[in-house]
Amino acid sequence: MDEFDVVVVGGGAAGLNAALVLARARRRVAVVDGGEPRNAPAERMHGFVSRDGMDPARLLEVGRAEVVGYGGELIDGRVTRIDTGFTVHLAGGRALGARRILVATGLRDELPDIPGLRERWGRDVLHCPYCHGHEVRDRPIGVIGGLAADVALHLALILPQWSPDVVFFPNGIELTADERERLTARGVRIAAGRVSRLVVHDDALRGVELADGVVVPRAAVFVGPLFVPHDELLTGLGAEVDDNGWVRTDGTGRTTVPGVWAAGNVANPRAQVVTAAGEGSAAAIALNTDLTNDEVERAVRDQRAAGGPFAASVHG
Repeated sequence: MDEFDVVVVGGGAAGLNAALVLARARRRVAVVDGGEPRNAPAERMHGFVSRDGMDPARLLEVGRAEVVGYGGELIDGRVTRIDTGFTVHLAGGRALGARRILVATGLRDELPDIPGLRERWGRDVLHCPYCHGHEVRDRPIGVIGGLAADVALHLALILPQWSPDVVFFPNGIELTADERERLTARGVRIAAGRVSRLVVHDDALRGVELADGVVVPRAAVFVGPLFVPHDELLTGLGAEVDDNGWVRTDGTGRTTVPGVWAAGNVANPRAQVVTAAGEGSAAAIALNTDLTNDEVERAVRDQRAAGGPFAASVHG
């Protein structure tokens, strides 16, 4: 069985940046990735200084090459379980030994069941105005509710920064009088009724059709998906979750399980690509420190057992 200082599960921005920092610190690190990035449908990513407008797939390609260049190992595959002794089991039977674990497996977006919506996801059906708002500025925008009501309402209130033409489709959300007042004061129109489908022509969104057949022309729509973390490996190890169902971590990504860290969307639903990369870096530094502390303690014990001096002197 191959042995590593750290096995990183998940090869997105968080996992690759962690592996890069660890490999540069001369740690033996492996990244196991299943090849299903959350942002794969998007043509461009934004808000990442020096990488704004970059193809997300190109970012991963460059990141993987950098990790390999510093001696990190990339393994294409899926982790099925991690034993408490940190044996990492892959589909197909391979097993890896690790002193520490970093899980960066991300999340999945659960979308409203509306015909045409999933097919347009990441193109003109969007969820993050900071990622895509500038690209649809001054165009007719819709916001569709239905799953995460608080997220949908937040989107409807913030998107007028990008366009003066925003329509909110509650799609089953019962708005309070205060919520209606806030929306209308912001200049957001409200379209009552259930959404039946998205209208698409010539491979472009044209409108949102309601159950009564009325079509509201829109060039882009935002939705508030439910964020479902891929945290089975973490909870399988006994990691605690908070009241909102997300794995508890400290400022470096350390979970409640000794030796196990988490970074990126698996623990932080609000992390953008740049945020996830930063979390990966912070986790890597903390992991390296934790490993170093173990090594120092072991060296002290060995020195004492051998009856050696408490400190060595160097004379010039």
